[in-house]
Amino acid sequence: MEISKELQDAINDQINFELYSGYIYLSMATWLEEQNLAGMARWMEMQAEEEYEHAMKFYKFVFDRGGRVTMKSIAGPKTEWESPLAIFEEAYGHEKEVSKRIYDIGEMAEKEGDKATESFLKWFYDEQVEEEEQTARIRDLLKMIGDSVPALMQLDARLGARED
Repeated sequence: MEISKELQDAINDQINFELYSGYIYLSMATWLEEQNLAGMARWMEMQAEEEYEHAMKFYKFVFDRGGRVTMKSIAGPKTEWESPLAIFEEAYGHEKEVSKRIYDIGEMAEKEGDKATESFLKWFYDEQVEEEEQTARIRDLLKMIGDSVPALMQLDARLGARED
């Protein structure tokens, strides 16, 4: 069964949004690097890579279903933040938006009776739970740290040790 035009369009929009997400995280990494928070910058660089991988999963899925991928312009992201906390608050909010968009595609697939798309999206549902949890946890740690430079440096080192 080929993918419907409506689902194809929604997934094309999601491909664009995943690529935009990568741009956002790379922009955040740039700002963090400029603040000498190389560990947090590395964490955000890895987030950007994950978003590009997500875009490619959607990209390949559309082709596997006989659809057509349409590349769209990617808006330039914000480049300035007040603090690492502001970055992780924004990252958490962004991940919630990513989740909503994926759930909306899932609802569309369910209404159409497109079991293949529903099955494909299950991986993303699990991934988004993890993405929201990680960004919320780091945000909450930054709130607890407050103005403590030693604690910030310790968290920076910990985030820089990320390997996945």
